Amino acid sequence: MRMPVGYRARRCSMEQASWCEARGSCLSVQQVEELQARLSRLEGHIHAIGRMLNEKRDCQELLLQVAAVKSALNQVTVKLLEGYLEGCLASGRAVQGEPLDALKAALALALKFS
Repeated sequence: MRMPVGYRARRCSMEQASWCEARGSCLSVQQVEELQARLSRLEGHIHAIGRMLNEKRDCQELLLQVAAVKSALNQVTVKLLEGYLEGCLASGRAVQGEPLDALKAALALALKFS
């Protein structure tokens, strides 16, 4: 089932469960758009850091910008986890086994390389 343009539900309803599961995500269109916007800003920020390197800018300025990118990427992780908690765990769908085990697995994955 294809969702209509402008669909803004906070999480998938029971009627949309098959759509969500087929898509592999319970993120709402609004959540996806917000994440895409954050990632686009991050991409621009990273390109700006590359320009700063070419301009031979001060290392402290570069380190500050890299720290800002890391912080912004952490916020992407937080938003993804929020979407997972709201859309998948809270509704009891898209979870194999116990919800607590699924939450532990999601947190372990999110923190794996941080």
